[in-house]
Amino acid sequence: MKLSFLGAAHEVTGSCTLLEACGHKILIDCGMEQGQDIYENCELPVAANDIDCVLLTHAHIDHSGKLPALARDGYDGPVYATYATQKLCNIMLKDSAHIQEFEAEWRNRKAKRSGEKEYVPVYTMEDAEKILSLFSPCDYGKQYSIADGITARFSDAGHLLGSSSIELTVTEKGITKTILFSGDIGNVSRPLIRDPQKPEKADVVVIESTYGNRLHGERPDYVAQLTQVIQTTLDRGGNVVIPSFAVGRTQELLYLIRHIKENNLVKNHDGFPVWVDSPMAAETTNIYSDDMTDYYDEKTLELLKSGVNPIIFDDLNLSVSSDESKMINFDETPKIILSASGMCEAGRIRHHLKHNLWKSESTILFVGYQSEGTLGRKLLDGEETVKLFGEEITVRAQIAKMDGISGHADKNMLLDWLKNLKNKPETVFVNHGDDTVCDEFAGEIVNTLGFPEAIAPYNGAQYDILNHVCIYGGNKRKIVKYDKSGFRVSEAFKVLTDAGRRLMRVIEHNRGGANKDLKKFTKEIDALSDKWDR
Repeated sequence: MKLSFLGAAHEVTGSCTLLEACGHKILIDCGMEQGQDIYENCELPVAANDIDCVLLTHAHIDHSGKLPALARDGYDGPVYATYATQKLCNIMLKDSAHIQEFEAEWRNRKAKRSGEKEYVPVYTMEDAEKILSLFSPCDYGKQYSIADGITARFSDAGHLLGSSSIELTVTEKGITKTILFSGDIGNVSRPLIRDPQKPEKADVVVIESTYGNRLHGERPDYVAQLTQVIQTTLDRGGNVVIPSFAVGRTQELLYLIRHIKENNLVKNHDGFPVWVDSPMAAETTNIYSDDMTDYYDEKTLELLKSGVNPIIFDDLNLSVSSDESKMINFDETPKIILSASGMCEAGRIRHHLKHNLWKSESTILFVGYQSEGTLGRKLLDGEETVKLFGEEITVRAQIAKMDGISGHADKNMLLDWLKNLKNKPETVFVNHGDDTVCDEFAGEIVNTLGFPEAIAPYNGAQYDILNHVCIYGGNKRKIVKYDKSGFRVSEAFKVLTDAGRRLMRVIEHNRGGANKDLKKFTKEIDALSDKWDR
């Protein structure tokens, strides 16, 4: 039995793991990298048509996004996933293919003028439709025989509609091992979906660590937070612009906004408009009100039984066409705009940022994780100007973040999930986390839970889990980047410049302070500058 880690190893996105057992090759997730790429990537070590089946934990692109490329390369086996994951992938993978084709068309127009080589899209709509035809829907809790000697069982991971942890039972050479893939484990007490189911047994665990070194803190009042942001922004006459993942997070926010409107919690702005400006989000919103009752929590089921649609309300507008999207910014009525992508790296949200970032009356509200290097992270870190569509935009809008609404479990929740195992697994592999976080969380597992071994593998690492042998430690070479002056970009220097920007914000916050305090602060800064001025 061999595990190969082919993505999201010492990185947050691009989940992909290969299991070779009983003469079969099984791929668990096949995700696309999003945001900053830290380590040099490795190729799939087997031909696509040699893979027997794919198990998909959930529909997010960083777990499913390269499946169409697998089909393009000849894969024609089944893709096992929940019914909800299948329906969401039908939207998300087609949308991703459309983006790939559009980008290729745009690049090739430029290439034709400059005489450069033709750009080939990562995959096409035809590839997406081919992989979607191979999906085989599975129910939570049932055992599925996916190959001789191998069964799979899906359980609710509580991260996204239909998201799963996957338990594989493998019998090889008379030895049976239970291998558990956590997928992305969800936060608790979130709108619409159930809390994560906890596992009971496993010999080997592969667990995510997105928040493996952080705590969400005391459970915040989501409704109160959102109400306060909407109230103060509309009072100023501005827009609340929310970069939001089209699938999952947008629908959770609509659930909260429906509650706010239904209970008249925002005063003096009756009928304030809400725009969902994303074709994919609009289509997904319709799916959430379809035949998904097997995936909802009890509160949502009660609403549906009483005839209330949990995410649809008066003054909700779903924008699909580009003309509808443009009209949103021509309308001066203060409003809420939910638009993808959630990290501001692409999509219509960038147009809304261009129209609102420079307005002091508007608020940009972040409601999800922002990877290093993304525009969303830069704005949260206090960037004063950003470039959008070739234009420098000064950041005057209020930059806010909703606490605790993350779709990922925090460190203690992850440990609690593992702690529920009735046995101590032989090995825990930690993936899907920032570079240092994977190592930190692996240490926490051993020190806090007393598990015998926790490893944070690198890209390409291979382990014989039957004989507890590391076959190859993986690729630890980081991608070297250079700035415009030709200097090597240092992560430590980036952290230092971020600290410098924070210092400027602290200085600005002290505007109007007592002269005595300002002089003391100035002396401290001068002393620090004298020490490091080289």
